[in-house]
Amino acid sequence: MRMVTDRERRARLARRHGLAPAHRYADVAAATQAMTAWHATEAATVHLALRARVRDLRVDDVERALYEDRSLVKQLAMRRTLFAFPRDLLPAALGSASARVAAQEEKNLHKWLTAGGIDEDQDGWIEKAYAATLAALAAGEPRTTTQLRELVPELDARFRMGTPGKKWGGEFPIGRWVIGTLAAQGRLVRATNVGHWRLNKPAWTLTESWLGEAPSPLAPADGYAELVRCWLGTFGPGTEADLVWWLGSTKTAVRAALAAVGAVEVGLEGGGTGWVLPDDPIATSPEPEIEPWAALLPTLDPTVMGWKERGFYLDAEDVAYLFDSNGNAGNTAWWDGRIVGAWAQDEDGRVHPIVRHDIGDAGRKALAAESERLTEWLDGVVIVNVYKSRQMKEAKLP
Repeated sequence: MRMVTDRERRARLARRHGLAPAHRYADVAAATQAMTAWHATEAATVHLALRARVRDLRVDDVERALYEDRSLVKQLAMRRTLFAFPRDLLPAALGSASARVAAQEEKNLHKWLTAGGIDEDQDGWIEKAYAATLAALAAGEPRTTTQLRELVPELDARFRMGTPGKKWGGEFPIGRWVIGTLAAQGRLVRATNVGHWRLNKPAWTLTESWLGEAPSPLAPADGYAELVRCWLGTFGPGTEADLVWWLGSTKTAVRAALAAVGAVEVGLEGGGTGWVLPDDPIATSPEPEIEPWAALLPTLDPTVMGWKERGFYLDAEDVAYLFDSNGNAGNTAWWDGRIVGAWAQDEDGRVHPIVRHDIGDAGRKALAAESERLTEWLDGVVIVNVYKSRQMKEAKLP
């Protein structure tokens, strides 16, 4: 069993993820195939993650893929996280990770019904709400959650959550959870975005209206196997723990999927066993060296979020400054294959790297150049982040 060094893994990350300048991708489709899927919990992540990897990318290129060509489709999946999937990967996600999330969402729906005082025949209430919501969208016109609540009385049923007066407490309409469960099931889909590209303000429609037909979910085992095959192509070598975390699934499902794709073992410098696809060259041959490179990646970027065990590109003492307690990453600054800090914008929209380590003159100049490149691309747009890291919050910008 060959041992893969951390330096090899960082060089591979630079190439496969299109982060080193010489290895950036030609278009959205090529970058998406390389990365499996894009985190989309924050709308801007899709655009900024693609910008970091695609040569000469424009905002319109991403908007076209999402809303005109519909080659990227937003779907709730792994770890109850919103992703933008390539359309051909939807059957795998719907049959596995999304189905798991949908079951959890429907269980929560029962919980909120109880909190709202609806105790009798909850299954009947839910089916009635589902049917009414689907009927309201049958004509094919996308509608926002607010518009759907006006059309479907069940969606405006209220329940209390948390402590009134507290930040997360109050009275809420149940419509969000009805719509979210239907979307996790693959029956509804996020269609057009009614706000600025940096904000999540979706209108909803029937999946078959948006895509021409509703994708047929794969059987769960087949779906997980396909997601694992894609993950190994993007992130391998990685550990079983990485896969369990990324999929939000079980060891049993991961082990079955690894067996199904014929994954092979490699040793990892940090200890433990990594997995790669059976035809992956790194199983038998060293990964070539690569020139130092710099990158500025957005909140919840798929590279940062691809592994649970991040020691080969992240110093342990930086975790508390760059990630929240659930492992969600804010903006990150990279030099020579490692996260070295964060980045933030000032009131005028200029991007500033916030470096936590001495990276030398070459590193500082490279990150300054990347900051200028990102500032120019954003053209005055200031990104509003939900997942702001401690480093971003405490940044003292010039």
